Amino acid sequence: MRFQKDGISFQYPDNWRLTREDAEAGWTVTVESPDTAFFLLTLDESMPEVGLVIQTSLDALQADYPDLEADDALESLASQPAMGHDIRFFSLDLTNTCCTRSFYVGAGTVLAMWQASDLDFDQVEPVFQAIRASLRIEED
Repeated sequence: MRFQKDGISFQYPDNWRLTREDAEAGWTVTVESPDTAFFLLTLDESMPEVGLVIQTSLDALQADYPDLEADDALESLASQPAMGHDIRFFSLDLTNTCCTRSFYVGAGTVLAMWQASDLDFDQVEPVFQAIRASLRIEED
């Protein structure tokens, strides 16, 4: 399957469910596996700073999971430098891994987040890698 909007596109597995929410300054799309995994992508057309986006995301998770552990992360997504965090926390007696990355595109600031419980993470990590590798930005 393929998602495409505002020059941003990515591919995801046929058995994952896509939901999209429009917001005043952009949109959020989430694709969910049949198990615990999900991949989320948000476009904020108001162009907040990447550092603010990733810190706000970390703060929101920390409010729910005060004992989380987070490491700074940097990678290339859609040929753009993307900063964020690799985060680990406990929920419902399971360890969870959540990764956040943010970067700029012509249409705004993008936040990518992917998460799964550690029961599923090893199995779904190649899917997360494939989704990230398929991420494309078409600038006007």
